[in-house]
Amino acid sequence: MKLLLTMVLAAATTAATAAEPGCAADVLGTSRTLTLKREGAAWGTAQHAALPGLAPGEVVLTFDDGPRPESTPLVLKALADQCVKATFFMNGEPMSRHPALARQVRDAGHTVGMHGYRHDNFSQLPAEDQVRDLKAMIAAYVDALGVQPAAYRFPFLAESPVLMGALSKQGITVMSVDAGAEDWLPGQSPQMLADKLLGQLAKSGGGIVLLHDAQDQTAKALPFLLQTLRAKGFKVVHLRWE
Repeated sequence: MKLLLTMVLAAATTAATAAEPGCAADVLGTSRTLTLKREGAAWGTAQHAALPGLAPGEVVLTFDDGPRPESTPLVLKALADQCVKATFFMNGEPMSRHPALARQVRDAGHTVGMHGYRHDNFSQLPAEDQVRDLKAMIAAYVDALGVQPAAYRFPFLAESPVLMGALSKQGITVMSVDAGAEDWLPGQSPQMLADKLLGQLAKSGGGIVLLHDAQDQTAKALPFLLQTLRAKGFKVVHLRWE
């Protein structure tokens, strides 16, 4: 059993490095970086297997639906203040409108993935429209960042066989989730969001956390959420693809 676990971890990860120095002792910080292979894998227990290489109490922070000038910079500041690195799954339309902000996210040391060009629910679209959206998303990503994408999260987590196959053929990893705060629901205070997130983390033990940098309430609550994670002993792992 130990040998099998070792083989799985080796296949999914190419490096697990310590956090960068220079962070204050009283912040959450990024405990280490996990580097994944560029492959057509799929992770996140909401729909798939757990992400290999994570220990109990470790979380990967991810943000969807940006970049948005009104809220993404606030999210970046909160992360910087706590010396935390995250993964941003961006939509193609705002990427095309705000390429400099997409690059700002990347240049701050965060990882950028894809989240659909128009944030459509692909379970409700014909196959040709799904493929068209993916092509537009990849083009927007390459135009903004100048490199090929490695990761994708489905809008609404509405995975479709058509796009799962297309992403797999291109060696693009699909990222689902393990826990979240339902921060797309309006009218929630920082404490409400923290309580929801901790409740889900109590069930999952850690894993991939879903938040939304396009939500004003999330941007405002993020300093409190990060402080809460630290107080509860969670460790942040940053994802990269080789």
